Amino acid sequence: MAEITAQAVKTLRERTGLGMMDCKKALAQCDGDMDKAIDYLRKQGLAAVEKRAGREATDGVIASYIHPGSRLGVLVEVNCETDFVARTPDFQQFARDVAMHIAASRPLAVDRDGVPAATVEREREIYREQAKNEGKPEKFAEKIIEGRLEKFFQEFCLLEQPFVKNPEQTVKDLLTEITAKIGEKITVRRFACFRLGEEG
Repeated sequence: MAEITAQAVKTLRERTGLGMMDCKKALAQCDGDMDKAIDYLRKQGLAAVEKRAGREATDGVIASYIHPGSRLGVLVEVNCETDFVARTPDFQQFARDVAMHIAASRPLAVDRDGVPAATVEREREIYREQAKNEGKPEKFAEKIIEGRLEKFFQEFCLLEQPFVKNPEQTVKDLLTEITAKIGEKITVRRFACFRLGEEG
């Protein structure tokens, strides 16, 4: 079976607009063949946004959320393809909801690609020490480390977090929903959190 590289997953993500795990699974199913993986995703009904993935999403809004008491604030840039969509109530509501979610859930990055490599390595080392201290056999340690790293990403990557207003869906589910409803490519580009008295 062909090895699935991070670059291949990234390319498929760019071409389909889908999440890392969906793309990785599709490539694994199709032995690393990019075109077959796209067909596979389309058959699964997941790549409904594929035809929009190549478009540039450079319009949009910068939304803000200031928590009552004015000690916590969030700015988030949410992009779409046209100024027309950027002005729609649905798009603006989505951007505001994402800003509020960030204030409540304190993500580290938009997605896994945005988590600094040094942070991932530090977490990996912590989990390695934990596994050793728990007396786990060496052959199981790597699986345990990967499992805990997976949970870390789900907890601290914005798109993978359960949405605060509806924990039944992730922020990515909400993004997919609004993309399908509006019919344009929509992306959460970046965000910044400000807490009174805190650095950075």
